[in-house]
Amino acid sequence: MKQPAGFTDSQFPNHICLLKKAIYGLKQAPRQWLSTFSSYLHQYGFHTSSADPSLLMFQHNSDQIYILIYVDDILITGNSPNAIDKLLAALQNQFSIQNLGRLHHFLGLTVTYTPNGLHLDQSMYAATLLRRAAMENCKPLLTPLPTKFVTHSTSEIPYDNLEHYRQLTGALQYLTITRPDLSYAVNFLCQHMHTPLQLHYKLLKRVLRYVKGTLSLGLPITPSNLELQGFADSDWATDPITRRSVTGYCAFLGTTLISWIVKKQTFVARSSTEAEYRALSTAACDLIRLRRLLSKFQVQSVEPTILYCDNISALALANNPVFHARTKNIEIDFHFIRDCIRNRHLEVQHICSTEQPADLFTKALSAQRHLYLCNKLTLQTATVSLRGADKES
Repeated sequence: MKQPAGFTDSQFPNHICLLKKAIYGLKQAPRQWLSTFSSYLHQYGFHTSSADPSLLMFQHNSDQIYILIYVDDILITGNSPNAIDKLLAALQNQFSIQNLGRLHHFLGLTVTYTPNGLHLDQSMYAATLLRRAAMENCKPLLTPLPTKFVTHSTSEIPYDNLEHYRQLTGALQYLTITRPDLSYAVNFLCQHMHTPLQLHYKLLKRVLRYVKGTLSLGLPITPSNLELQGFADSDWATDPITRRSVTGYCAFLGTTLISWIVKKQTFVARSSTEAEYRALSTAACDLIRLRRLLSKFQVQSVEPTILYCDNISALALANNPVFHARTKNIEIDFHFIRDCIRNRHLEVQHICSTEQPADLFTKALSAQRHLYLCNKLTLQTATVSLRGADKES
């Protein structure tokens, strides 16, 4: 560290400056702002959620207020308009903030109010991404990835513009906030960030062509029961080089999709049962987190949360506390799910493979199958839903 140019103290040239006030634009500024803002809210009566440090909650008598903070972008909601107005007046006296009214845009997300609730999408962000890639006039495709990769003599040639590949792939990662149908494809592209080949760049362009045809696709939020349920799946030895499996998982609160995961497993599974069992354990961890978060919203779950899996052997291992010789290679932490079942936090049940919505997160699918599972995940436009299976199935 050294004194900034133009502000060097001639008497103490080897000293450094003590920063007395955080300046907007520094790396430390967001953390300092969060500390200052949350400290004031704590004095007001809020408390920080243990499940999410950016969520602050307030409860007084029957009044409930929730604040979600992302740097200087803030969402406020609650069940009492008078209590919210009182809070806004107090915040405006303390900070220089602006009330933008009803939520319509937030961090690239567009919120559309429909007769049945809300619809979240990133159509404006996706259109901007296509312009950055110079593909706003490309021809759309029905699926993000092909079921079989067609290689040519140039496929193994390294792609020379690494920064371009990384920028577009990183931008696609943010698009998966409301687009679970892109999660597997983006996860596959991110695995080749360091040394992408010409093949990977062609697949990246294919994903962008799929985005072009589904710009307005997003997630609806509709009133329904507050029953939490999860779906876990795995595709055994997907990676042809490392032979590692892929875990896919999604969770619904009623009919609303609220969480999903696509992750390559860190260990090589010796069987499809072991791969599915690891997927169950990963899903169990997230469901326990969601149960704790829902309890902060006064949504108490007395009954165990149902977790669906299409592998009967994995279900048997999860339900049977007896040690088997064939499970000795599975790490102890993956047996966490057995404790969840024993404590009645979770209950694992079987689901037919054809009806497994998490299958979309584990592999590239045909157009018909992809559309069917998109519909099961409730993906739709703001006005017209996708063709395909009945969403109640």
